[in-house]
Amino acid sequence: MVQRPGGADFAPNAWVFPGGTVIEDDRSFDDELRAAATRELFEEAGILLASGAREAECRRVRREVARGAAFGEALRKAGLKPAHQELLLFARWVTPAQVRRRYDARFYLARLPDGQAITPQEGEVTDWRWTSPGQALADADFTLVYATRAVLESVAGTSDVDSLFAWARGLKDVPVVEPRIVQTDAGWEIVRD
Repeated sequence: MVQRPGGADFAPNAWVFPGGTVIEDDRSFDDELRAAATRELFEEAGILLASGAREAECRRVRREVARGAAFGEALRKAGLKPAHQELLLFARWVTPAQVRRRYDARFYLARLPDGQAITPQEGEVTDWRWTSPGQALADADFTLVYATRAVLESVAGTSDVDSLFAWARGLKDVPVVEPRIVQTDAGWEIVRD
C-alpha cells in the first residue's frame, strides 16, 4: 500500500492501493484499463509488470520517462511488453452518485515480479508498506478511505496469497459495487446493497 501526500486533493494522508486514471498513452494498448493499472503501479511504486523486467529494465524505463517519453514508448525502447495478463480483476467500485468527484475504480491483484525493488515516486507517494489486509485494517495509523477499507475487508479472511489468487481466478463476474449515501437518524451513512 502507498500513502498519499498530505496536500493531495483526494484522500490526503490516506493509505491506498496504487492507482489513477486512464490517460491517452494507455489507449494505445488493447486493454486501456490494465494499461493504466500497469503504468500507475510503475509510477507510484516502481513495480514494472512486463515480461522479463528486472531492476535494470525498471531503471531504464524510469530514465526514459524522466526524459519525457510516454510510458508505452519507454517500454518499447526497452524492448518490453506489458504483462497485462498478470493483473487479476477482483473488485470494482463506483463512487456514490451524490458525490461530486466520481470514480469507477477497478482493483487488481498481481505478484511482485522477481528481481524488482519498490521505488516510490516522490511527490505522489510519501510512504509505502507491505502489509496483510488484516494488519492494515487493525493498524490505527492506517487512514483508509471507505472503498479501500471495504476491499481489504473482502479479502482479509483469505488464509494465504495462493488462496487469494485462486479465488480471484475463479470469479466469473466481478460485481459492480456502487454504495449510496443516505441520511439516517445518526447522520449521513454509506450503505452497500
